[in-house]
Amino acid sequence: MAHKTIILGTAGHIDHGKTTLVKALTGVDTDRLKEEKERGITIELGFARLELPGGQSIGVVDVPGHEKFVKNMVAGASGMDLVAMVIAADEGPMPQTREHLEICQLLGVKMGLVVLTKADMVDEEWVELVTEDVKEFVAGTFLEGAPVVAVSAVTGQGLDRLLAVLDDLVSKVPERPPAGPYRLCIDRVFTKKGFGTVVTGTSISGTVSVGSDVLVYPKGLEAKIRGIQVHGADAESAKPGMRTALNLQGIEKSDLERGDVVATPGSLLPSYLLDLKYLHLSSNEKPLKYRAPVRLHVGTAEVIGRVLMAGDEMEPGVQGYIQLKLDAPVAVLPGDHYVLRSYSPVRTIGGGVVLNPVPRKRKRTRPDLWDEVKVLDRGSEEEVVLYHLRQVGVRGLAEAELAARTGIYGKALDKLLGRLLGGKKVVKVEGETRLLLHGGVYQELKDRICEIVGEYHRQQPMMHGLSREELRSRIFRQQKEGRLFHRLLNDLERERRLVQEKEIVRLPDHRVRLGDEYKKARKAIAKAFKEAGFLPPSRADAVSRTGGGKAAEEVFDLMVREGELVRIKEGIYYHRDTLQRLISMVTDFIKKNGEISVPQFRELAGGLSRKYMIPLLEYLDNQHITLRVGDVRKLRK
Repeated sequence: MAHKTIILGTAGHIDHGKTTLVKALTGVDTDRLKEEKERGITIELGFARLELPGGQSIGVVDVPGHEKFVKNMVAGASGMDLVAMVIAADEGPMPQTREHLEICQLLGVKMGLVVLTKADMVDEEWVELVTEDVKEFVAGTFLEGAPVVAVSAVTGQGLDRLLAVLDDLVSKVPERPPAGPYRLCIDRVFTKKGFGTVVTGTSISGTVSVGSDVLVYPKGLEAKIRGIQVHGADAESAKPGMRTALNLQGIEKSDLERGDVVATPGSLLPSYLLDLKYLHLSSNEKPLKYRAPVRLHVGTAEVIGRVLMAGDEMEPGVQGYIQLKLDAPVAVLPGDHYVLRSYSPVRTIGGGVVLNPVPRKRKRTRPDLWDEVKVLDRGSEEEVVLYHLRQVGVRGLAEAELAARTGIYGKALDKLLGRLLGGKKVVKVEGETRLLLHGGVYQELKDRICEIVGEYHRQQPMMHGLSREELRSRIFRQQKEGRLFHRLLNDLERERRLVQEKEIVRLPDHRVRLGDEYKKARKAIAKAFKEAGFLPPSRADAVSRTGGGKAAEEVFDLMVREGELVRIKEGIYYHRDTLQRLISMVTDFIKKNGEISVPQFRELAGGLSRKYMIPLLEYLDNQHITLRVGDVRKLRK
């Protein structure tokens, strides 16, 4: 059978025999630090491998019990599939037992058992009494109804039964889904001679292989996986639930620290602000106050932050929504469990799950901003995706960032987006990355474009339309999303709401409507150019013949935009009828004679000076009517 990757964590009060129990089961003394040997307590997380009777191998995390080291306990509990709540039979549940149970509950641990240690120090009747106390103690928690096994690490009493119970529990633990980016929350960093920088932790999600590129968050440092060990043995890859050591190439030990996350590049979004679903434990004596300083424990990180909420305080036993404004960034995903501890004195006060890793700031004076958090907590995946796309507006999101904001990955995200794209609730713009926009935002952009063009027509009735570049700058300001703008214009043209003519954009029903003054000026300018023939007037001369003024200037520009006057080069314009007549004369001449020279062209056009002749010949070349071959022109094929 295929073996699952399972992490069993120990938890419980100091001196209740967790480390001794692990050694009795695995033969490994998890107190590895010299300081731990001297002090006789577990400060850092200890690791061992346990072979169960059914053939399943599991990783065991032995966490510290002393109150001062609860933050390390939180780091260990973050990767647990099962917890063994260790309670000494001669003492029963103690303060840290309760705090560890609360932490496991807050961190989303779903399964476990209770192990009564030091059973050799009390009689059987006492064990039965303590067992009843323990069942009452865990009532209402995830350990309610869980097995209670009495053991002695000294005599070996109950160890076989404990292994059998673990075998049964492990068979019921669901496999961790492989979807999503690779993530490992670093709990140790060290240097190994001949290898370099090594980090350890529990692989939370995704897979990683030797040679993979990774990014260390929230610092954004690049590294490559040089080697992998899983449960102390060399491996080619690591999967979710595995105790993992990664040998990182291209990064120094001094660059890293506990709390950093090794992850797939581009998969996380570091942030100083988090939206959280939060339970203020009923065991608290005081309410949680607005702007209270707290210690956030998430993954293996501990960060100081301040609490923001809709009201002034939250009473013990109440569950609601808060924001944390952090002193340092963290890189988390929606659904990640966390624990809050009070700043001073330090104790566990509550916890819950991350709802939004990169929210906007929510104010007490804006209850509507807090109401929208409910969508992230209770909404469907579709509603959550649409919420995030609506929040970013015209910026849109690449699929990787959408996944990082929602925690939805792989085939699940593809299927969801396929449905949303089909229903036009989401619009996809192809580019270097697939940019996704909320369908409503996209529709608003189209409506806004039509409003801008319509307003321009009202303000500038003489203008044929608005230039594309000016329109884009009005819509996107600093944004340079050319593909999105192109898609918007094409869609509007397909819907017959807009017309694109070269660099001009106009509404379909827009026509330049001239008043009497403008009509008179246009007629006069056209007459001036037609009468001049191949020796056209300058702009100033043509305008002056109408009496001058703003109307004549605007009419001249309009005639150029509409092609009635054709700009040959700076300062030289021809009426299109005159130009067409000249083109016909040149074409007929070359057809008859095979080519035309400069002198022949001058004679054909009535003795033009070089001022007009050379620009006209170049214009004919540029329009692909003629082709210069040496000193003569021929017709282009």
